[in-house]
Amino acid sequence: MAQTAEPQAILVTPTEAAIFLVLVVHDGGENVVRDLLGDVGGLVRSVAFRIPDGGLGCVAGIGSGLWDRLTGGPRPAGLHPFAEIAGTRHTAVSTAGDLLLHIRARRADLCFELAQRLVERLRAVAEVVDEVHGFKSFDERDLLGFVDGTENPVGASAPAAALIGDEDPVFAGGSYVLVQRYVHDLASWDALAVSEQERVVGRTKLNDIELADDVKPANSHVALTTIEGEDGEQRQILRYNMPFGRVGTAEFGTYFIGYARSPDVIEQMLTNMFVGSPAGNYDRILDFSTARTGSLFFVPSVQVLEGLAPPRTSAGANAAAPAAGAGAAGSLGIGSLK
Repeated sequence: MAQTAEPQAILVTPTEAAIFLVLVVHDGGENVVRDLLGDVGGLVRSVAFRIPDGGLGCVAGIGSGLWDRLTGGPRPAGLHPFAEIAGTRHTAVSTAGDLLLHIRARRADLCFELAQRLVERLRAVAEVVDEVHGFKSFDERDLLGFVDGTENPVGASAPAAALIGDEDPVFAGGSYVLVQRYVHDLASWDALAVSEQERVVGRTKLNDIELADDVKPANSHVALTTIEGEDGEQRQILRYNMPFGRVGTAEFGTYFIGYARSPDVIEQMLTNMFVGSPAGNYDRILDFSTARTGSLFFVPSVQVLEGLAPPRTSAGANAAAPAAGAGAAGSLGIGSLK
């Protein structure tokens, strides 16, 4: 399976628009969710057909609790609820989330149309608890004015960082994704001199060049989010962050979304940011950016996602969902791989 699993649309170039939807699924709605997840690819194709060069895509992620309710079968090795990370001054909160839909395209109307179609299918059984419409800001800058995502891996390094491999063969081609909605205090941020902003971030603002090690503060964002493995190599993730905001209410923020082969690298980054490395040396950017949400999801391969769909009866209707732990007859379609 590790050689043939097809990932969802994770490894794509940044787009001009995105919609991030986090939903909580009511008890009893599992079969509707299975059916929808098995049909995500078809819905994307139906909407995208009208604008073939629009780059429409959707990634679906499943939270830890919903995974058990949907499958009753094997679990991805790294899947767990996101645990709150509390430092002395700032906290990475943990918030509810059973399902993540990461919709993106070159045009906002494509994202909106697909979001409508997806939520219509789920409206009777799920509640949208967080909805963010992201947009590209100039040359990939966030609303703090800095380029975001510079250190994303490219080429062969991208799938190596984001996709599960032989270490968890049943779920090869899958990924983990962690999302947080950050709200910025732009008034306080803009009151800083540009040179001080650069010390907070760890990069130059105009040219996006990382500060030299003897200049870059230990509590800068770049310093604390650079993670090295035991072999000394940098452990990487794929970020597709986007700015969002509402001018009328003065809400300005960044939606953080990071994909990784294992969630521990993202969680270590957040521990460094919020607790500090060493403890107390927290990320100074948090004095200007507050995390309002935080959830972790597993992103199955296309084959596993489509295998979630309930079996069809001879009349074409969905069969009843199996009980949790139903084994090979379960909806996931991977019972033979246990």
